[in-house]
Amino acid sequence: MSMQSLMVLGRQPELGLAELESLYGNGAIRKVGNKTAVVDVDPCWMAFDRLGGSVKFCKLLTTLDVIDWYLIEKYLLEVSPGFSSTMPPGKMQLGLSLIGYDTSVKRIHASGLKLKRAIMKTGRPVRLIPNQDLELNSAQVKHNRLTSENGWELVIVRDGRQTLIAQTIKVQDISFYAKRDRGRPKRDPKVGMLPPKLAQIIINLAVGQLPQNKLESICEIPAGQPIPKPLFNQSLLDPFCGTGVILQEALLMGYDVNGSDIDQKMIDYSQQNILNWLKQWYEFETDAKIEQADATNDNWQKFGQIDFVASETYLGRPFTSPPTSQILSQTISDCNLIIKKFLKNIYNQIAPGARLCLAIPAWSLGTAEFRFLPLIDQISDLGYNRVSFEHSRDQDLIYYRKGQIVARQLLVITRK
Repeated sequence: MSMQSLMVLGRQPELGLAELESLYGNGAIRKVGNKTAVVDVDPCWMAFDRLGGSVKFCKLLTTLDVIDWYLIEKYLLEVSPGFSSTMPPGKMQLGLSLIGYDTSVKRIHASGLKLKRAIMKTGRPVRLIPNQDLELNSAQVKHNRLTSENGWELVIVRDGRQTLIAQTIKVQDISFYAKRDRGRPKRDPKVGMLPPKLAQIIINLAVGQLPQNKLESICEIPAGQPIPKPLFNQSLLDPFCGTGVILQEALLMGYDVNGSDIDQKMIDYSQQNILNWLKQWYEFETDAKIEQADATNDNWQKFGQIDFVASETYLGRPFTSPPTSQILSQTISDCNLIIKKFLKNIYNQIAPGARLCLAIPAWSLGTAEFRFLPLIDQISDLGYNRVSFEHSRDQDLIYYRKGQIVARQLLVITRK
């Protein structure tokens, strides 16, 4: 059996599960607890850098048929000295993360000290990273070099009556995301700030299963070398491109991109962000076309074939306080009309089976309930099929932060 990967999911696990299922197929994914998933993909072939919905990427080492912490600790004490002997010389960085267990930080620290002593008996110096919570966060893992060749973060996950033990390979690069977000020269808070992580999820839901022949094993790349960008030779369109976040992330993933927006200011911003800043910073060539156009009547076929559509559509008025029912109804009607016209317009410009992921607005009613666009119930009449996921319900594919009124619902459809 090939090795498996264990993913620790982000703040909204349903989005991370749908993203993994989109890229690797529902049969390859198994949800474990509330925030992790086992993916039946060898860690060498896991395209972690493109995932917005998984914060930690681990190699599954073993499964134990116990959940008693004393027995788990006993196993770790037996195997840790042998594992440490496979590492290069030097001080070992050791960290422990527990997911799904009801125990104390104090107890984890005590177990960590026992492991440290057991490894030090082999003659290797060890530094134990202290836990502030049951799980070390991405910043702690990165800062303490727990994914370096002398680092060892063990992620211990409860799976029913079993325990999964995995080793962290990578964590999301927070500084890289910050550069792609706040480092761009042109941003506009008034039109909403699309986080790069969410842009990645939208793209991954739009493109579907990854072609294996286009990927490269990360295990074949020498340590310290950058992972080369795959070239998929597939074209992605963003017809509501705003400041170009989706175009940027799709380019970094290896897709050809084109975009348009009704607002010339947004086109100017996208062109500066993509054609100037991103090209210089990332040192790559692109012939992306970014033009002013109305998504309800433009013809994008002038750009060439459209393989996928990934976009944050018109979200309507930004509300900072709950609107009256009359204003909300009018806003819903306006958004519904524009997005419906867009879907009718692009229908004849894409091939049957072409896939789209649209971030469309949904409105929080202050409880756990949302108001949705009427067109969701008319998708079939518009000539599209909705793509549903095995591991995430349709109604859970909502990107939302507490206190927000306008949320983003991720709608995945294919042309009939």
